[in-house]
Amino acid sequence: MTLRPLYFIIIIVIVALLVDKPLCAQEVFDKAHYKFQYEYSYHFDTLNKNDVRNDLIILQVGENISKSYSYHTFRSDSLRATPDGDKVFRESFFRVTREQMARGERPNPPYRRRMKTMIYKNFPQGEMTVTDAIGANYYKYSDELHSQTWQIYDSTKTILNYPCQMAFSDFRGRRWIAWFAHDIPISDGPWKFGGLPGLIMEVYDSEKHFHFTLVGLEQVDNEPIVFSPVVLSYNNYGEYEKTTRIDFLRGLAQYRGMASSIMNAELGRDTFDESRPNVRHNDFMERDYR
Repeated sequence: MTLRPLYFIIIIVIVALLVDKPLCAQEVFDKAHYKFQYEYSYHFDTLNKNDVRNDLIILQVGENISKSYSYHTFRSDSLRATPDGDKVFRESFFRVTREQMARGERPNPPYRRRMKTMIYKNFPQGEMTVTDAIGANYYKYSDELHSQTWQIYDSTKTILNYPCQMAFSDFRGRRWIAWFAHDIPISDGPWKFGGLPGLIMEVYDSEKHFHFTLVGLEQVDNEPIVFSPVVLSYNNYGEYEKTTRIDFLRGLAQYRGMASSIMNAELGRDTFDESRPNVRHNDFMERDYR
């Protein structure tokens, strides 16, 4: 199975950026030989079972380094790095948000960034580097590579015509169930998952609040794996502030409670209702920060 045709459009965008803007040219850390795409779904609020949101996670796997990131976030950053990208982004955001809210729908504007977490495994060697964002602030921290302790069971099932075996791991406050394929001898997976004797094809927590499923795989020819910059706008790049994983999650939890007022301040208008309590009855994938 090959990746969706939309990726060819993204490749063209990247080439255009590299030609037009030398600042976009980043150091190549490795060359990917494989690219996997995972459908990622999650419950935004566990008291509202109908509010299930989704993303598309890309996993590039090279000889030494792998990178996991959101396709939609990458597409948004690629747009905003173009000369008219910020204008297109804002115009589409306000127009579609107004239309959807007028119809009583949840705002879901185009070019919206989704998962902001980007994960570089075995970078530096033997470690994991994670970049993420809280609002308009960007952070970077180190994490442990292959930090899940898996128990492998005899249960099997087939995913994309590959026989898969089941494994469990109690990881940072959640129990995770993974299905991995021995026939794809790559000890990796989406997000921070890895460490099994085969590619993780599907993984979800026991409460099924978060769910990753492999939907496409492709062998690529030396596709660059780069460290993504902080794209603020055309010709405007930011810096990652160093932090720790626990401090980042605590800051994100605090921000989450004030998101409506912060968004209105950033947009300069009362787009979001601040009178409604901004409480989500769900937690992060990692719950050991409390």
